[in-house]
Amino acid sequence: MRKLAFILPLLLATIPASAATATPVKKATKPVKKKVSRKVAHKKRYRPPVVAVSPQVRHVAVQAVSARATRPMTSLEGAGALVPFFEQISRPSETGSLHILHYGDSHTASDDWAAEMRQSLQAKFGAGGPGFILAGHPFAGYRRFDSRGYNSRGWYTDGLVGRQGDGIYGLSGVSLTAQSAGQTVSLVAEAEQLELHYLQQPAGGQLEFAVDGIPVGAIDTAGDLSSGIYRYTPPAGSHEYSVTTSSDAPVRLFGWVAQNHSGITYETLGINGAKAGLMLDWNQSILAGEMVARDPALIVVAYGTNEALSRSWTQAEYRRAFSEVIHRLRADAPVASILIVGPPDCLFRYRGRRLPFPHLDDVIDIQRQVALENGCAFWDWRSRMGGPGSVREWVQAGLSQGDYVHFTGAGYRLVGDMLIEELMDQYNRFLAVRAEATNGQ
Repeated sequence: MRKLAFILPLLLATIPASAATATPVKKATKPVKKKVSRKVAHKKRYRPPVVAVSPQVRHVAVQAVSARATRPMTSLEGAGALVPFFEQISRPSETGSLHILHYGDSHTASDDWAAEMRQSLQAKFGAGGPGFILAGHPFAGYRRFDSRGYNSRGWYTDGLVGRQGDGIYGLSGVSLTAQSAGQTVSLVAEAEQLELHYLQQPAGGQLEFAVDGIPVGAIDTAGDLSSGIYRYTPPAGSHEYSVTTSSDAPVRLFGWVAQNHSGITYETLGINGAKAGLMLDWNQSILAGEMVARDPALIVVAYGTNEALSRSWTQAEYRRAFSEVIHRLRADAPVASILIVGPPDCLFRYRGRRLPFPHLDDVIDIQRQVALENGCAFWDWRSRMGGPGSVREWVQAGLSQGDYVHFTGAGYRLVGDMLIEELMDQYNRFLAVRAEATNGQ
């Protein structure tokens, strides 16, 4: 029996019953002083509440979403573009570790959806470890379930929406910079191989590298402008790795790589509020070097929500920018398969009414056209949800949040399961066709 036939009751069991019935609690009028840590850990993010509905309405919505989720159908177009990826994952003993890069906006950055993809693929094809991880905890909406990152307060995050810097941000489009001694970035992870990716630059500063608080090496980031990589072979088990600036010279970090010798890594590279065109602001020379180092087997490109609500959006400019993003990714990773994921169904509030995002239809159409024109696969997320207006039922089912844009953890996990199921259906077809062709020779 299909996996998705069971997933909704299990997912909804994770939503507290109080989410639909709780009443607001008045905040204390007297401020409470909190101890300030020298580290910046995972900040609490604002999440719109689950919309309160009657048990009857929720039951009907759950049944409707469940029926669509388990119905044999596909919203995956141009699946032939995934053959190079399928070929690699079918030969794990020959390819070693395989890397999947998932670019996107806040839907991606929270890691709920990506984590479900990661766990499913690693269970089937082997766990390759976390892979590429952003340095520290660069913004409140970033999260990884398979590792923990921290940084002291002297680091500046660059590459976020609204922060126009020099574009030298590395693989993820986000970097951390410090210009004083004693600033620390750390990572807790388990892996067989460890790397620190940083900017090598003229007059760059020095870093002390430590494992579980014990110094084991030094890193000099000075040199000609390029991406730099420090490699270390970790002891078995989970450890805390940290780097601390030892001078007042500038140091810029792109991220860590924590991976195993074989298996799949699924790497979350989302930025809150991002549009696909943000990638065009990244330094292409630095990005190309980082992309070569990762050598991805698959690149997932999942933007469109923020574009669909933009007041300055035009069809011609969006087509140009989105096409250029795909062309650059293709140039930097010519052997990687590319999967474009369209935006989900969304509604915004205007004068007391919930209305569709004004450009959502056009964004999806353009992404589909660009995908097929450039040899990419395309997954129509909105169609798989149930089409225009379907987000209402997802909200009523407790699978989407009260902003009618973002999903709950359970909702994102369901999305990941639906996409994985379609990918694996196509993968099984690939195996069948290859076996038939081999037997026919």
